[in-house]
Amino acid sequence: MCVTAVESRPAGVLGTSSSRGQRPFGARLKAFVALTKPRIIELLLITTVPVMFLAQQGVPDLKLVLLTCLGGYLSAGGANALNMYIDRDIDALMERTSQRPLVTGMVSPRECLAFGITLAVVSTLLFGLTVNWLSAWLSLGALLFYVVVYTMILKRRTSQNIVWGGIAGCLPVLIGWSSVTNSMSWAPVILFLVMFFWTPPHYWPLSMKVKDDYARVGVPMLPVVASNKVVARQIVLYSWVMVAVSLLLTPLGYTGWFYTAVALGAGGFWLWEAHGLQNRAKAEVTGAKLKEMRLFHWSITYVSILFVAVAVDPFLR
Repeated sequence: MCVTAVESRPAGVLGTSSSRGQRPFGARLKAFVALTKPRIIELLLITTVPVMFLAQQGVPDLKLVLLTCLGGYLSAGGANALNMYIDRDIDALMERTSQRPLVTGMVSPRECLAFGITLAVVSTLLFGLTVNWLSAWLSLGALLFYVVVYTMILKRRTSQNIVWGGIAGCLPVLIGWSSVTNSMSWAPVILFLVMFFWTPPHYWPLSMKVKDDYARVGVPMLPVVASNKVVARQIVLYSWVMVAVSLLLTPLGYTGWFYTAVALGAGGFWLWEAHGLQNRAKAEVTGAKLKEMRLFHWSITYVSILFVAVAVDPFLR
């Protein structure tokens, strides 16, 4: 497997050899934190900790929660840093990624690569030595899947990149469960599937918004290669499956009335938004009036609400 990256720093930015010694320590520190993509990791932890409550059927050990969160942050942060290392060529050409640390030169490619590998090694050992080795291998698997399968193989080759590449973002659900039980069960598998079917309708609206960016660098996100009508139809299909899967926890005995009520309410509103987007796409609405970002923003709220219900439900049964 060969990945070729071109020089990503525009002329005159901080990455020039003459300016490397002038990079302030505080700015450099912020740049290394930015390599980990903290906003994305927040979402991963939102899906990890509540599953620990479900696995424990109550409050899990606080030390275990902290270690799992720390290991998860380091692992996801390492994956994100390696993703930026590989994608530094196209990041320089996309408006929404033009201020990333490798593009501005605040962090060099060599530093980023070493940083990402270090986080990967430390997170795996942290999980294995302080939590359990099942969680360690799941964490390492998520990192490798994101870096190798998604970033290196799928992202630039197929419009289904986010569908299968999104599996990496589903694995924190399994890690949360295994951290408590050192085993697997149907409950985390169901929540894994919820996140699997959630990822495309979460990301495709954003891709619709910035599809010109992706088209410019030759990344075949679905909105780049298909019409808004086709994308919206796929969003609706995935959304219906996601909501249906989310309701399986209760008949299988893992959750009760509270989770079910929340899943129905939040899922119902999601479907309302998804169908609204589809109706606007069918009417060939474009630009700001398409309102695709409404579903993107709601998708984050939906996950937060659903997984809070996962954590609260054991206390109401």
